[in-house]
Amino acid sequence: MHLTEFQRLIEEIYFKKDSARGLEGTHMWFCEEVGELTRALRRGQTEDLEGEFADVLAWLASMASMVGIELEAAACKKYAEGCPRCSSTPCSCG
Repeated sequence: MHLTEFQRLIEEIYFKKDSARGLEGTHMWFCEEVGELTRALRRGQTEDLEGEFADVLAWLASMASMVGIELEAAACKKYAEGCPRCSSTPCSCG
């Protein structure tokens, strides 16, 4: 599944509910999921990492949809030429 397909899937599942909650409320849930990912990383809970990364990506995709951003296009536009600052791959910024 490509990122655009994933974003469409998350829209089908959650867009109505997340839109009703609003961007601010949805962002709060996103931050909570980032916190859960942070805890799993700090505690070395490798069995939880896959799900936590997926949750963070789902909430990010939902917020992007709410404001009309296509994540795949935005990511490609910003990083297609390498590091946005130095244009190198790998990054050679100091």
